[in-house]
Amino acid sequence: MALRKLSGDSDCKSGTCPTLWETEDNTAFLVQGYVVTDPEQLAQIDLPQGESVVRVPVNILEDYFRARRN
Repeated sequence: MALRKLSGDSDCKSGTCPTLWETEDNTAFLVQGYVVTDPEQLAQIDLPQGESVVRVPVNILEDYFRARRN
């Protein structure tokens, strides 16, 4: 299934820049972000096995949604 890049730094060379993709069938978003490792934060989230949490800076999603409104 093809992905469409919606936001993110096109100049990112290290592969760790927050980026947002949309699936070809428009049923899901994929988010590349910074893995959350803080035990206090993770303890507040009831994660099912196999799932993880990533941190995405607010400006990444703000830029995306602002562009979609225009």
